[in-house]
Amino acid sequence: MSTTDAVLQRFRDLSLSLPETSEVGSWGHANFRSGKRTFATFEWIKGRPSVAFRLGAEDVALLLLQHMQFFVTPYGKGQWISVWADGPMNWQLVEELVERSYRLVALKRMIVARDGTQGQQRTDNAS
Repeated sequence: MSTTDAVLQRFRDLSLSLPETSEVGSWGHANFRSGKRTFATFEWIKGRPSVAFRLGAEDVALLLLQHMQFFVTPYGKGQWISVWADGPMNWQLVEELVERSYRLVALKRMIVARDGTQGQQRTDNAS
């Protein structure tokens, strides 16, 4: 398995672990949706693999200032930010951004389900 395939698989597993998510292939790449709304993608831009997150404008601006590997997603209208996936990945940050992206587009019931799942995991781990 290539490094890019491994990154895609890890990103896929992370994205699909959230309640009521699915993977849809469109525009030639993998899109991860909460219901019918896309919250994250794995795509190729200028021949390089990248992952993109749907975030608020403030989060996009902050990430651009703090992390050199991030860039404005070409089609994102200021609501999407991408990071190159062909180098070292900060998976803790990726997980946080997937969670934020998901919460931005998910329906209330999905967030309630997510919060209930997280609470259950914390309780199980405390035992």
